[in-house]
Amino acid sequence: MPQYFGKLPTTNQPWTTIGNVKSVTWDNNIINFDCDNSRLTISVLAPNLIRVRFALTGQFMPRRSWAVTLDDAEWVTTPFTVQETEATVEIETAQIRVCVQREKCRIACFDKNNRPFAQDAEMGIGWRMGATAGWKEIVADEHFYGFGERTGFLDKLSEVKTNWTTDALDYDALTDEMYQAIPFFMALRPELGYGIFFNTTFWSQFDIGAEQPGIWKMETRGGELDYYIIYGPEPAQILETYTQLTGRMPLPPKWALGYHQCRWSYQSETVVRELAQQFRQRRIPCDVIHLDIDYMQGYRVFTWSKQRFSNSAKLISDLAKDGFKTVTIIDPGVKYEPEGNYDVFDQGIENDYFVRKADGTLFHGYVWPEKAVFPDFLRPDVCNWWADLHKSLTDIGVAGIWNDMNEPAINDRPFGDEGEKIWFPLDAPQGGGEAGSREQGAEGNVPVSSSTHTEVHNLYGLMMAKACYEGLERHRGSERSFVLTRSGYAGVQRWSSVWMGDNQSLWEHLEMSLPMLCNMGLSGVAFVGCDIGGFAGNATGELFARWMQVGMLYPLMRGHSAMSTARHEPWVFGDRVENICREYINLRYQLLPYIYNLFWEAVTTGAPILRPLLYHFPNDPKTYSLYDQVLLGASLMAAPIYRPGVEHRAVYLPAGTWYDWWSGESYEGPIHILAHAPLERMPLYVRSGAIVPMQPVRQYVDQAPLDEMKLRIWPGNKEYQLFEDDGHTNDQDKHFSLTNISVFTEANQTIVEIGARVGEWTPSPREVIVELVGVGEQRFQDDGKQRSLQF
Repeated sequence: MPQYFGKLPTTNQPWTTIGNVKSVTWDNNIINFDCDNSRLTISVLAPNLIRVRFALTGQFMPRRSWAVTLDDAEWVTTPFTVQETEATVEIETAQIRVCVQREKCRIACFDKNNRPFAQDAEMGIGWRMGATAGWKEIVADEHFYGFGERTGFLDKLSEVKTNWTTDALDYDALTDEMYQAIPFFMALRPELGYGIFFNTTFWSQFDIGAEQPGIWKMETRGGELDYYIIYGPEPAQILETYTQLTGRMPLPPKWALGYHQCRWSYQSETVVRELAQQFRQRRIPCDVIHLDIDYMQGYRVFTWSKQRFSNSAKLISDLAKDGFKTVTIIDPGVKYEPEGNYDVFDQGIENDYFVRKADGTLFHGYVWPEKAVFPDFLRPDVCNWWADLHKSLTDIGVAGIWNDMNEPAINDRPFGDEGEKIWFPLDAPQGGGEAGSREQGAEGNVPVSSSTHTEVHNLYGLMMAKACYEGLERHRGSERSFVLTRSGYAGVQRWSSVWMGDNQSLWEHLEMSLPMLCNMGLSGVAFVGCDIGGFAGNATGELFARWMQVGMLYPLMRGHSAMSTARHEPWVFGDRVENICREYINLRYQLLPYIYNLFWEAVTTGAPILRPLLYHFPNDPKTYSLYDQVLLGASLMAAPIYRPGVEHRAVYLPAGTWYDWWSGESYEGPIHILAHAPLERMPLYVRSGAIVPMQPVRQYVDQAPLDEMKLRIWPGNKEYQLFEDDGHTNDQDKHFSLTNISVFTEANQTIVEIGARVGEWTPSPREVIVELVGVGEQRFQDDGKQRSLQF
C-alpha cells in the first residue's frame, strides 16, 4: 500500500543482533562474555555502578574517554559475587544484581527488592554498517530526564534526542540537536531510578519510545557500544555517582553569582562607561559587564578595537574601581590574514596549529572575521598555546572569558569561494597525544593517534573551554576566574559554566527556560543560565519583568540582547519595571550566602542548584511532569508566571508544611493552591525547617565586608551546614569554614542550635540575626562559638 503520510520508508540495513554466550571469564572486576566472535564485558566499579562494553570483533580498541575522570582500575575495589547457572550469569553487589542471560546475551538489572531496571529488550545489542545500538525496556510509569541541553518540557518520554553539537540559532520546542551534546539521562519511577551515560563522542542518539513504544534505544556511529548504568534509587544518588565519574565543577568566584549585563554589542568605551554609571546611579546591583565581538579589531580574537576601545586597560581598571568585573568574548575562528601582521594567525600558521583537511590543505570557513581558520584543540600543544593567548587579556584585568561559536559554528557565512556550502570536514584529522583524554585500552594509558572530526566534533567546544580555563588559572594567579561556553560535552562542568545560547524574547522561551536549565542540572552541569529578556527580538516590559523574576533563580543571572533589538537594560521599560527588576536583583544579592552554599554543594556532591521538584520528591508522581515550578536548593520553591496578563496560577505543594515567602501563610501538602501573582510578585514558598542565610543588599559582591548576616529560619526540624570562605581565592580547599545549624520544633517551642565554626577561615566582625519567621528574632556578635537559642 502506498504511504501518503509521515516518513517515507527507509532503506537502512536490518540490525544484526548479538549471539548466545559461549564462555564466561573474569579478571578482577571485569566479567567477559564471549558470544561467537564478539565480546561483551561488564565492569563492576561501585555498588551502584557498572560499565558495559561490546566489541563486534571481540577485541576492544584503545579508547579515549574524554569525559570520564576515573579509569576502571581507579575505582575503590567493590565486593561482588558471580553465580553461574545453565541459563544465566548473575553478578551481585551490595545494591544491585545484574543478570546476563546466556541466550542472546541479554542484560537485566534488579534492585534489592527484585525490581527490574535497564533491562535489555528483545533486540538487546545489535549492529549494522557503521552503527551499534542497544535496546532496553521502558517500565510502566517510567519517566526520562537529563539529556543535556534540550528544549521542550521536562520529561522526554516518547522523544528522540540526538547528540551532535550544532549552532541552534532560532531554536524552538521541537529542536533536536543543540549547542551541547551530553549523552546522559536518568529514568525515574516511584522507589526506583537509574542513570545511563553513553560513553561515545561520535554522533549518537537516544530514542525514548518514539519508534517503538515501551522500548528505548541508544545508537552510536562509533563502532563499539560503551555505556555506564548508575543505580539511584533517587536522582541525588544518581548525580553523585555520575559526577564522580565525569567530574564536578570548581567553586566559582562569588562575584560570578551576582548580576551580569551583556549586549551584542556595547560598541565603545563611552557606551560601557555610561552603562556602568547607570547601574550605580540607579542603585541596581551588578557585578559583571560582558563585552561581545565588537570590542575586537575587525573580529580578530585577542585584539581590541583601536578606535572604539583605544585604552582598554584603563577602561577595565576604572570599571574594577567601581566594582565591575569585565568578561570578554572569544571565538575559535582566527581571521585568515597572511601578511596582515596578526600575531595569532601568524603563530598558528608557523606552528601548524590549525585544522587541516584530510589532503593536508588548511581548512577554512566563514565566521565573523570572514575567512577564518580553526585551532585543533584536541592537541595538547595547541591547547597550551591557546591558553597562553589569554595572558594579553588577563594582564589588563579581564576576569572571565565567554567562549562562543564553538560547536564549531561556521555557517554565518554559508558559502565558500566557489559558492559551495561549507561544513567542518568530518574526515579532517584532529588530535594526537592526550589533550584531556584518558586512555582506556587493555595496556592502560598509551599514546593516542589522531582522530578524525567525526569522532571529536562533539568535543570541540569542551576542549576550547578547557584550554581557556587552564589559561585563566595560569595567568590570574590565586584569583578564581569565570568561564562561560556555548558548546560542550559530558564533563563540561569541570571547565566552564554554560548558557542556553541564542534564545528569543518570547513568552514560550521564558517558560521553556526552566525545564532546559533543570535538565542541564540533572545532567551534571549546575552553573547554567538563559539570557534574561531573550537574546533575539524585543521584550515587552511585562515579559522583561517576569523574566527578571525567574532570572533571579538562575545559577547564572545574565541579561543579554542582540544588536538588532531594542535595549534590554532594567531601566528601559519605565519606572514600574525598573523597580521590579531592582527588587528581584536585590533579593538575589540578599540570598547570595544561600546560593553560594548551593554552589559548594554542587562542587562536593554534584547536586544541581536549580532543581525540578522531582529531585526532592522522587516518589511523588505529581512532580514527574511538573516543569513550571522549580526549587532553588532544597528550601525555596518558585512558581513563576510565564504568560502575559496572568495574575493567578495553580501551584502544587508536595507533602510537608510550606510557607508563603511574602505573607508567611502556611499550607499542609500535598495540596494544590491558587496563588495571587500581580506583576510585582512571583509566587515563592519555603519548606518547613528551612534555614536560609541572607546578607544586606550590596551594589556588588565585594562592595564592603559583611558586617551582618541574617539566618531566616522557619519552624520545623532540619539541619543545615553553612560553608564560608573569602569568595575569590583558589585556596578554598584549606581556607574555609563550616558551621552546623539545626532547628527543632516541639509543641510551642523552637530551638536553634548553632555549632562551633570549624575551619581555617574567619569572617570579618559581624552581627548575626537569627529570625524565626513569624515569631521573632535574636541577635549576637559572631564569635564562632557554639550557642543555643530558644523561641
